[in-house]
Amino acid sequence: MDFLRQFHRAAPFLFFNGNRFATIGREMAFAIFGELPSIRRREISSSIAHYIAGVLDRDSMVEVVESLWRVAQLQPGDRVKTLKGTLHGVIMRVLDDGRVAWRPDGATGELVALPESLEPEKR
Repeated sequence: MDFLRQFHRAAPFLFFNGNRFATIGREMAFAIFGELPSIRRREISSSIAHYIAGVLDRDSMVEVVESLWRVAQLQPGDRVKTLKGTLHGVIMRVLDDGRVAWRPDGATGELVALPESLEPEKR
């Protein structure tokens, strides 16, 4: 991705076709992260393309990719929060169809959600 970003920065010498390198990075991300759910794959590819285009710094891009990758590996007992951070809780079980049953803190019942709607809490 750093290599593609270098080429993007050379855009004036490439007839202002620098965004093509962001597109190449986006397509590479689709291939690399093909096993992730489509929503997460799109978010990762978007952050990589923004990094290559110079809109996002490297540390932020790495943080986005790592956080979205970790969510795909949710297991019972993992602490999670909603994407907006309004609810926090614990994964109770992973269902056969890939959804997760989780219990928000202070609740007695469980909620069922797609893993892409939750993210792990940092320990």
